[in-house]
Amino acid sequence: MELIDIDLIQKCPETYLLAVNDTLNVLAGKWKLPIMASLQFGKKRFKDLEKEIPKITPRMLSKELRDLELNGMVTRTVHDTFPVTIEYEFTESGKSFKNVIDAMIVWGIEHRKKVLK
Repeated sequence: MELIDIDLIQKCPETYLLAVNDTLNVLAGKWKLPIMASLQFGKKRFKDLEKEIPKITPRMLSKELRDLELNGMVTRTVHDTFPVTIEYEFTESGKSFKNVIDAMIVWGIEHRKKVLK
């Protein structure tokens, strides 16, 4: 991922603020980042996501997955099995977000260490 040129940001800050707002709109809510963090390791079934994300209700998981799908971050695949199997995985756009999630994990670990001192 290439760093942004500060001079470009100062010349047209509205463009960069719009980009930040677009990112926040995709990630808005308590559960989207935990869902995306779970999906970065590969496709998952609904029940697997529900088990991996503590305290999320099935209704909320369904809503957040639908939002991520509408925003082009996740694909939903229905397999013709009995019972029906549904899997979720990142789109290319979702996969490109992996570096952001990794950076957030590193920052979160370091920040927690500083705060708990």
